Amino acid sequence: MTTNTGLPQLRERLLDVAGRQIFVAETGDGPPALLLHGGGPGASGVSNYSRNIAELAQRYRVIVPDLPGYGRSGKGIDHTDPFGSLAHGIRGVLDQLGLEKAHFVGNSYGGACALRLALDTPDRVDRMVLMGPGGIGTTRALPTPGLNSLLGYYAGDGPSRLKLERFIRNHLVFNAAEVPDSVIDARYEASIDPEVVADPPLRRPSGPNALRTLWKMDFTRDRRLSRLAVPTLVLWGAADRVNRPSGGRMLAERMPNCDLYEVANTGHWVQWERADLFNRLCADFLAGHR
Repeated sequence: MTTNTGLPQLRERLLDVAGRQIFVAETGDGPPALLLHGGGPGASGVSNYSRNIAELAQRYRVIVPDLPGYGRSGKGIDHTDPFGSLAHGIRGVLDQLGLEKAHFVGNSYGGACALRLALDTPDRVDRMVLMGPGGIGTTRALPTPGLNSLLGYYAGDGPSRLKLERFIRNHLVFNAAEVPDSVIDARYEASIDPEVVADPPLRRPSGPNALRTLWKMDFTRDRRLSRLAVPTLVLWGAADRVNRPSGGRMLAERMPNCDLYEVANTGHWVQWERADLFNRLCADFLAGHR
């Protein structure tokens, strides 16, 4: 099946990964590059990378999944190890597509997924670009207001368009005026899918194993990080209000082959807010130009 949304023609399909349906869209030719979206309410792959797919597809086979629990993919993840659960699902996408190895580009929750996949199976990852990834020092300080807003979306009185608009305009981006109402409307409609409301894919750890889950979600406590040789470019908005920009320096200090680029006047959504810069840096880095 194909669709045209102002983007290049996208080939769409549902893949069966261990009994779970995972939606993928793809376009372009060349080395395969998977674009993994963030974990905010109503997020999905193509919407998260709407300003990047066409440019990157000029040089790469761009594969854009909806992460497990999001969009048109099957709902429900393992909340005792969410990053591991996401990585397992995306590794299954590689298997179903017959790919031994691929580049990974991950924003926020998707960045955490890519990093966990690389730590568990580094032979499956060629190069990585991570934008404000989750899981960097998460147990060492109180959550940011942006992260609290994100994790509280389905709590209390439940989801609402106003809560989502406040999260996006106040926390996700640097310049709130640049986000059109249509983006908020589309994400709100996706966020109130009854299956998602019943089991949000991103939520605050709770219960007797909450502390163990939090430790699993903090990559800076993982000794494998200092041995991960996958070439990695970290892009972090200097005004990120969801994941602290200091996380970029933590990764650059611990990973042996990691470049860091901190982007001025930019929030958590680097690939959307600074699309031209992101597209150039990402395409060149994946091609081996540092």
